Amino acid sequence: MTNALYRNDRPATYPASYYAQGVNFGPERAALHGEQRADVCVIGAGYTGLWAAKTLAENGLRVIVLEAHRTGFGASGRNGGQVRSGFNKSPRWIAQRLGKDNARAMWDFAQEGKAMVRDFCLSHAPKAQFKSGVADVAYTAPDVRALHDEADFLRLEYGYDLIEKHSNDSFQAIVKSPLYHGGIVDMGAGHLHPLHYALALVDAAESAGAIIHERSEVHDVESGQPALVRTGQGRVLADSVIIAGNGYLPHLFPKVASRVLPINSFMIATAPLGARATDVLARDIAVADNKHVVNYFRLSDDGRLLFGGRANASIGFPRDIAGLLRGRMEHMFPQLRGVRVDHAWGGALGITTTRLPCLLRLAPNMVAAGGFSGHGVALSGLAGRVMAEAVAGQTARFDTLSTLPTPRFPGGPMMRTPMLAAALTWFGLRDKLGL
Repeated sequence: MTNALYRNDRPATYPASYYAQGVNFGPERAALHGEQRADVCVIGAGYTGLWAAKTLAENGLRVIVLEAHRTGFGASGRNGGQVRSGFNKSPRWIAQRLGKDNARAMWDFAQEGKAMVRDFCLSHAPKAQFKSGVADVAYTAPDVRALHDEADFLRLEYGYDLIEKHSNDSFQAIVKSPLYHGGIVDMGAGHLHPLHYALALVDAAESAGAIIHERSEVHDVESGQPALVRTGQGRVLADSVIIAGNGYLPHLFPKVASRVLPINSFMIATAPLGARATDVLARDIAVADNKHVVNYFRLSDDGRLLFGGRANASIGFPRDIAGLLRGRMEHMFPQLRGVRVDHAWGGALGITTTRLPCLLRLAPNMVAAGGFSGHGVALSGLAGRVMAEAVAGQTARFDTLSTLPTPRFPGGPMMRTPMLAAALTWFGLRDKLGL
């Protein structure tokens, strides 16, 4: 079975993304060698693992983080940068299935996740340049009405009044694609430079006392008290283990792998658009549409269009990411035909069958989280904090979040990827037909 850590990336080599240009990553941290002892061993140095490590180290625990590549290497350093409200299910859907009180608790969790990101960026990550505003857009009048209905639900049920509702004309003045019929702009959500955010989290975790080892792929985890975590050149004896690999997690934990599936998403960055930038977006907001195979985009600080979409039906990246996304971008924005594309890259995220995060207890002293399904910039950090609380003995919030329904993918480990590929192909066809 292909290892998700290496199927599309070179070891410890950041992708040639727009985000990585000009970034000083510093020297690699030493790989794990020999045996070490820790209160908590964290597997994965993305948003989830770093928030967990930071939280625990600030409370005086000895924390060792093991990262197969480099910190912020995976989805945390290469995503669309959207800090979205709620989950990848409508609040009404969640309320209908979990009940009013539990649904409100989930909304409050998601609000906390956004606030964590915003406040951290303001205090520790100015280079991430957190900005307010995320739009959800629709292609048909009925879908626009559905978005407006959800905004009304949030206002009436949760007192959330930061969403603007836009019809066709008013929305066309903001997002200048002839394909869109309207949508909403959530000013309580935001967008940022994801890699600068991740690297600031690294600094904060290390300043708190966490020890991070890079090029330290975990090959085996043996439950017990203490647990034993093995890499190729060392091992960690830990009272507790936090698993935070998400879409880059190797197949070490069947219970996680059966519920969290990696899929690919891709991005391009155009050349700086100059004055033409306002011909695409009149406001400095991020945007995502309601396609099954979603398109998402925003402007960079130097006026490029950062345009992304998921997903291909193969576990491997396509040979021509730029060509794949250019066609989608130019279809959406004919005014950009012929614009130069300077960067193209891809990465993996984790999804679940319900598109809700999956939090699992694998052993009395071992917890895991993943499957944030496109809402990971806000929700992954929250998951890291909640897992840190759980291993420290405060389990209430972890137990609540773990009630989110995330059934196993059908077909077992061997069939889940081809079944997903067939589903993505089908949904892509539906998008093209406007169904």
